[in-house]
Amino acid sequence: MPTAMDIYKLLPKKNCGECKFPTCLAFAMQLANQKVALEACPYVSPEAKAALEESGAPPIRLVTIGTGELAVKIGDETQLFRHDKTFYHPTMLGFVADDADGLDAMKASIAAAQSMSFERVGQMVRVDSVALRHSTGRPEDFLEAVKTAAGGKLPMVLMAEDPKVMGDAVAVCADKRPLLYRATPQSIDSMIALAKACCFPLVLGGASNLDELAQMADKAKKAGVSDLVLEPAASNASSMLENLTIVRRAAVKKKFRPLGFPTISVLGNSESDLMKAALGVMKYSSIVLLRDVPREFLFPLMALRQNIFTDPQVPIQVKAGLYTIGEPTEESPVLFTTNFSLTYFTVRADVEKSKVPVWLLVVDTDGQSVMTAFAAGKLTPESVAKSVETEKVKEKSKRNAIVIPGMVSRMSGKLNELTGLKIVVGPRESSGLPKMLKSIGP
Repeated sequence: MPTAMDIYKLLPKKNCGECKFPTCLAFAMQLANQKVALEACPYVSPEAKAALEESGAPPIRLVTIGTGELAVKIGDETQLFRHDKTFYHPTMLGFVADDADGLDAMKASIAAAQSMSFERVGQMVRVDSVALRHSTGRPEDFLEAVKTAAGGKLPMVLMAEDPKVMGDAVAVCADKRPLLYRATPQSIDSMIALAKACCFPLVLGGASNLDELAQMADKAKKAGVSDLVLEPAASNASSMLENLTIVRRAAVKKKFRPLGFPTISVLGNSESDLMKAALGVMKYSSIVLLRDVPREFLFPLMALRQNIFTDPQVPIQVKAGLYTIGEPTEESPVLFTTNFSLTYFTVRADVEKSKVPVWLLVVDTDGQSVMTAFAAGKLTPESVAKSVETEKVKEKSKRNAIVIPGMVSRMSGKLNELTGLKIVVGPRESSGLPKMLKSIGP
C-alpha cells in the first residue's frame, strides 16, 4: 500500500471537503490506513485512480471461479506464514474427469465430486470443483461431460489445450465462469483471445522456467486478461515446493506483479502425487486437482486444509445459546459448556452416546475451552448465570438443577447463589457423561 504522501501527490489538492475530510492530506492519511475508499474523492483523475489502484492492489490477485453460492475465491493472500496473520482463501480441491476414460467414467467422477462433503467442527468441508479434461478421447464425450457438470453447482475447470475444443466447451457453460486450462507458450495468443472474449479466468502453464511464466503473465495482462492462474513447472515434489515458494515470495515480499497471481497444481493419484497434494495445500497451491483420489486420503487432506486456513489467532467457535440433544422435556437435565468448537462437539458426541435427552447451554467464552476460559476469567459464575437467564433455562427445564464440568467445581457455591439452581458437579472429562446421565435419568 502506498504511503499517505504518495497518495497525496496524486490527489487534486482542492481541499473541498466533499470526501468528508477537511483536507486532501487528511483524506490521504485515511486512505493509506484503508479506512476510506478512493471513490470518496469526486475529483480524482482517471490516471491517478489507475496508479493508486495498481499500487494499492493486493500482492496476489483475487480470482473468482464459478458462480452462485459455491463460487470459489482464490488468491488475495498477504502472508508467507499463517502465524504472521492468517491465510484467507482455502486451496480449491477438485476431481479431474478425463475423456480418455470414457463418458461414463467422467460422469461418475462428476457425481463423486458433487457429493463429496462432510461436517467437521461445525463447518461444511467439501470438494470444491470438477475439472473436465480433453486428452485422447472424443471431443463429443468431453462436451457432453461439460454439459453434465454445468447442470450442477460446483465450479468447473475446462482442460483443453486445443483452442477450438475449448471454445466449444465455453459455449456450453457460458454462464458458469469456469477456469480455462491452459495457455502454453505455443497457444497463448489464441487462449488469451478466448479468455478476453468470454471474461473467464485463464491458467498459464507449460513454461520452461519462472522467467518465461512471468513473461506470459505480463503479456496476458497487457492484452487485457487480468484474472490469471499460474502453473509453475514441477517435475518432482522438491521443484514444486521451490517454485511455489519463489512465486509466493516474489509476489508478497518483492511485490513482483507478473507473478502476483494464484497458482495451480494438477496431479494424479500416485503416492508421490498424494504427497504433492498435501504439500500444495501447505505451500502454496491455490488450486489442487487430483484424479481418482481415494477417500481415505481425501478426507484427511480436506481436514488439513481446514486447519491450515483457519485463523490461528481466532479459535473456531459455535454460537452461544441453548441447544437440544435428542428431544428434551421439562424433566430433562441441563448441562453447560463453552463455545469452543472442539469442546462443544466433543461434549455433544459424548452426551449423544448416553441416549438421554439433554438441554446443553453453550456459554460465550470467546472460543476458549473450559479450563482456559476459567483461568482467563471468561468462564465465571456470573457469565453462566447470565446465560441461564438470557436463554430462559428455568422455563425449559423444571428440574431446578444444572450439571457443571468437574474441572470448574469451585464455582458451584457462587453459581448456586446467583441462580438458585442445584449444582451437580459432573465428571472432569466429558467421556464420563454417558455413565452419569444414565444414572440420573431423563
